[in-house]
Amino acid sequence: MKKILDDQAIQRGLIRISHEIIERNKGVDDLILLGIKSRGVPLAKRISENIKRFEGVEVPFGSIDITFYRDDLKKKSETPIVHNSIDIDVDNKIVVLIDDVVFTGRTCRAAIEAVLDVGRAKKIQLATLVDRGHRELPLRPDFVGKNVPTSTEEVVKVHLIETDGVDEVIIG
Repeated sequence: MKKILDDQAIQRGLIRISHEIIERNKGVDDLILLGIKSRGVPLAKRISENIKRFEGVEVPFGSIDITFYRDDLKKKSETPIVHNSIDIDVDNKIVVLIDDVVFTGRTCRAAIEAVLDVGRAKKIQLATLVDRGHRELPLRPDFVGKNVPTSTEEVVKVHLIETDGVDEVIIG
């Protein structure tokens, strides 16, 4: 396993993403951050804290559980069970989905479906700490901490203080 990001590199990447979110959206009006469980949630919290430091405005953030929107789980009944963890009003808001790693794009697709199930967002954007390529769907993150070309056999692991006791990204 090789460390590709340490704690300082993660912090710099999140600061850059935070600034880019503010710039691209011309401020923070109508902005909502949704962290995709599990490691997207602490990243969303950190980005929210950065934006508060830079703009003096608290941006709402929450979490999104995409379990029931995954396309790799077989339907157990004819009637799909709809379960959504979004407890923030997304109608006419700019929603930034935040995940630790973007790979095939399937998690992003599921998160977009979950947002659309609860309301009509003005815009949905995607931020990720690591983009490793290999898309199976035509999705591209709007904000990226680091692009990391990988083979499909390699594994990228994001460890965060909040979940793992250390900030690092390793590949192997």
